[in-house]
Amino acid sequence: MGRSRYTFRQQDAPYFVTCTVLNWLPVFTRPEPVGVIIDSLNFLKKDGMKVYAYVILENHMHLIAQSGDMGRDIGRFKAHTAKQLIALLKDFKAKTILDQLRFYKEAHKQDRTYQFWQEGAHPELIHTLDMMREKVEYIHQNPVKRGYVDKPEDWRYSSARDYMGRQGMIEICKQW
Repeated sequence: MGRSRYTFRQQDAPYFVTCTVLNWLPVFTRPEPVGVIIDSLNFLKKDGMKVYAYVILENHMHLIAQSGDMGRDIGRFKAHTAKQLIALLKDFKAKTILDQLRFYKEAHKQDRTYQFWQEGAHPELIHTLDMMREKVEYIHQNPVKRGYVDKPEDWRYSSARDYMGRQGMIEICKQW
């Protein structure tokens, strides 16, 4: 896969972002790897990022967020979580997944043994309230469309619960 042509052009604006595990490997099937993502997003929130919506599935995640420098913050997020998740996979002795993360690594990434995330985040600037509603709905419907749950709020690793008045795993900003 080539380098992404998508960039965060307008700083301090909300973006719809997708982060995909290399070769769509199913890594987020246990609470521990998901916890790495949740902890990292909570850290970025304390550092000023607003999280409007999210969903974490077995091999990718979607996020609507805003910060003073989204490009930098998503880069920090991906670098930190990759390091943490690879260490966790080593602790779990997940040799098959680690072998695949080594095999599918981009050739130009000579400074590391493994690559966790696919390059890029395909950021989409949220231009309007209608677009925000559409992307939030898309995020929340993702596990339903995949057949994992019947109702969006039943998916634990999603902000759908927050939008239904229940407490989710990350405190989100519902003020658009």
